[in-house]
Amino acid sequence: MVTVSVEGLSVALGRREVVAGVTARFDSGELVGIIGPNGAGKSTLVRAMLGLVPAHAGSVAIDGVAVGRMAARDRARALAYLPQGQTLHWPLDVERLVALGRLPHLAPLSRIGAEDRAAVAEAMARADVGHLSHRIATELSGGERARVMLARALAVGAQGLVVDEPLAALDPGHQIDVMELLAREAREGALVVTVLHDLTMAARYCDRLILMDQGRVVAEGAPAAVLTAETLRRVYGISAKVDLSGETPMVVPLGRV
Repeated sequence: MVTVSVEGLSVALGRREVVAGVTARFDSGELVGIIGPNGAGKSTLVRAMLGLVPAHAGSVAIDGVAVGRMAARDRARALAYLPQGQTLHWPLDVERLVALGRLPHLAPLSRIGAEDRAAVAEAMARADVGHLSHRIATELSGGERARVMLARALAVGAQGLVVDEPLAALDPGHQIDVMELLAREAREGALVVTVLHDLTMAARYCDRLILMDQGRVVAEGAPAAVLTAETLRRVYGISAKVDLSGETPMVVPLGRV
């Protein structure tokens, strides 16, 4: 179990405040989607939750411990992170790439052991990339690469998973694959936090949504409470057809207001 508590968090990049007074709580067993327009502060919020950017006001704690007081290794063991726009530069085979997720558990210059290899194999099975183990990662398709990078994050063995825009540049089928994987991790007890732009995917898979605009949380709750036509008009400046009544919720942008 892992809990992340954010209290009155504000973050400035240069002279611009990009996260302003955010308070939120994240618990194990839920898939939380962070949504909002471009520049709303979503990615900065999750980076601050991980201790990757400093706060100038407020606090973030993981299981009651302030992130600023945690060693980077301990933060990585608690919350695995997959940033947006991951680019592969080295022609590693998939198994070796996924094994990089074990680095928070290894001493300097040490080699992976039996426990690490078991964690890598389990992560690859959970992400359904075991059959790719000997492929060169730079030669994979976009959908394959997305699942491999998720496997690397899962290999950490953390109780929480933070994923920033995992659906970018994926076709609809691979988007479904990724969201099914994230939802399954949450159902099995992990805390999963993901930044999303696809509102239909957010409505369909997330247990809870946090809607940000101009650095602030403007709505929070179940998808049906957050994704209203009026809220989308006010925050995104769009008209939209919203149907969250069935088993396959849909949010279809219709045009600019």
